[in-house]
Amino acid sequence: MKAAVVCANEDVQYLDVEEPQIGPGLVKIRVKASGICGSDIPRVLHNGVHFYPIVLGHEFSGDVVEVGEGVSTVKPGDRVSGAPLRPCMKCDDCQNGNYSLCKHYSFIGSREQGSNADYVVIPECNTVPFDKSISYEQGAMFEPSTVALHGLLQNDYRGGGYVAILGCGTIGIFTMQWAKIYGSRKVVVFDISEERLALAARMGADAVINTTKESYMEEAMAITGGKGYDFVFETAGQVPTMQTAFSLAANKARVCFIGTPHKDLSFTPAMWENMNRKEFKLTGSWMSYSAPFPGREWSLTAHYFATGQLKFDPAFIYRKMPMSQAQEAFQLYKTPGLVKGKILLINET
Repeated sequence: MKAAVVCANEDVQYLDVEEPQIGPGLVKIRVKASGICGSDIPRVLHNGVHFYPIVLGHEFSGDVVEVGEGVSTVKPGDRVSGAPLRPCMKCDDCQNGNYSLCKHYSFIGSREQGSNADYVVIPECNTVPFDKSISYEQGAMFEPSTVALHGLLQNDYRGGGYVAILGCGTIGIFTMQWAKIYGSRKVVVFDISEERLALAARMGADAVINTTKESYMEEAMAITGGKGYDFVFETAGQVPTMQTAFSLAANKARVCFIGTPHKDLSFTPAMWENMNRKEFKLTGSWMSYSAPFPGREWSLTAHYFATGQLKFDPAFIYRKMPMSQAQEAFQLYKTPGLVKGKILLINET
């Protein structure tokens, strides 16, 4: 088969490789669409893979073409997405259903061969069937939706309150949608890009605020009558937004950091005192899994995509490119700010 193989730093080649074979409990998928995740960029551009050569790709969709012995939940012809985590299922974290915290895991498209190829083979429990009304492009976006929903679950989210979403990327917009599905009073999205804020408004945000404006905090607090936000979700992984989260939080709020920072994060005593005085709870969120594996994050994404309540917008996708052009696709990320949205690698045959 053909695959986009990372052979060395900044060197992705479209090569003939051995086609993966089916075995008991395994499912073979003909990949239709495979997304480039933010975590893939340093793997290719900054020597960040676990080994060479490797086929990346963990946000994907396609058609089941073959199933191994014992497989009963999917069949050839089914349209599926794939949950990329492969937890050990034996450690204390796995036994407690906290699969994201497994320290003995494998991961499709990172620690083993992934979906930037004609075919990928994954365990039956990692397949997530979805309705044929859902496009392959949408199916490749399951993982960012599940990351967003996992953040809500980690933050003990409940409806009826004011919600602030910091960061208007794909995960931020999915977080906003999940908050509305589960009954927010108002959801307000914060970002520095007018283009992304317009997308958030189109997708259902009750208000959007550009944080480059000097008066943005006054505007944000006015929406809540000065009380602040009951639930705050940071999705950008940026130092300024993580600090802003503390300021937006209401008394007794719940604050969740979904975004992953890549720079040192520090708080002044006054910033940190926000948490003491407001007595808000702060939690992190990692990946997107719960029991029974892979979890309701995945089954609910399939359900709400099918009903249309969880919306998909073409603006989520920056560009669709043939799998054969994976090298060119990754090079686009070398220009800061160029890629706005997801790049999907497409198998056209």
